[in-house]
Amino acid sequence: MSDSDPYRVLGVAKDASDAEIKRAYRKLARQYHPDRNDDAAAEERFKRIQSAHEQIGTPEDRAKFDQEQQMRNMFGGGGGNPFSGMGGGEGNVRFDFGGGGMGGMEDMLQGLFGGGMGEARGASPFAGHDPRGARQSQTQPERGANINAHLDLSLTQASQGGSFPFTIRRLTSDNTGGVQSKQKSLSVKIKAGIEHATVMRLSGMGHEHPRGEAGDILLTIRIDPEEGRRWEDSTLVQVVEIPYSTLVLGGKVRITTPDGKSGNLTIPENSRIGDRRRMKGKGYNGGELDLEFVLAETEGLSQEQRQAIAALRDLGL
Repeated sequence: MSDSDPYRVLGVAKDASDAEIKRAYRKLARQYHPDRNDDAAAEERFKRIQSAHEQIGTPEDRAKFDQEQQMRNMFGGGGGNPFSGMGGGEGNVRFDFGGGGMGGMEDMLQGLFGGGMGEARGASPFAGHDPRGARQSQTQPERGANINAHLDLSLTQASQGGSFPFTIRRLTSDNTGGVQSKQKSLSVKIKAGIEHATVMRLSGMGHEHPRGEAGDILLTIRIDPEEGRRWEDSTLVQVVEIPYSTLVLGGKVRITTPDGKSGNLTIPENSRIGDRRRMKGKGYNGGELDLEFVLAETEGLSQEQRQAIAALRDLGL
């Protein structure tokens, strides 16, 4: 990944929920906003944050970005819409499967429809146009490509389970050899306590193939960790803001666990930013909860507080 990757710029995982991305953007935009920073580096960082948000800041933009990345990976890079200029319009893409002269189109369709277009009905519609010089076996099943989809759930929804709706855009074929892109609403049953980033396979519900079976849907379950938390694999990590004086001298801070219960957490003397404490049974669905120490942000200091900090500075702290 590079700094042009919007997920990296916003500091979120690719399986982060849409709500998590929105929170990360708001925090970073506030931190690097030009009104708070008179610095060229901060301004450049702010521009990258804005650009990342434009790419994945809404579910629609994010789906478009992820699909474009999937297409680039599928067709070896190059960017852009691989179907541009093929006729039809948005949501109604048509291909002519009879006739030749299509050059590299076979490779593209083999990737899209999950395999070679085959020798169906006696002859391949791309006979003589295989740039790799190899033909798919006549007996190999032809299948459409899989669809990568996502479902965002709250901690409560995931813990309780139930039926939840989601939408996909699916390529369907008709008996004339045309391919159409249609949006479809579906519902899936989620078992109680499902793990974050679980991938469910919905067989036969992916892209259709004009000569064979449909592919599958690979549905990734994204559980929103909520404000101040994030996932590290299956472990829920919660940040705990601690004033500098409490880090050095020790003390107690108030925390609220994912189940809504509040209590005082003891901070040992000479703690450091990044230190962690593990609470068993306090995470999602009775799992572990890691508490990570971060320095509490300070804004709008009183005159008394400023004088106290100045005194500490003069003492070398």
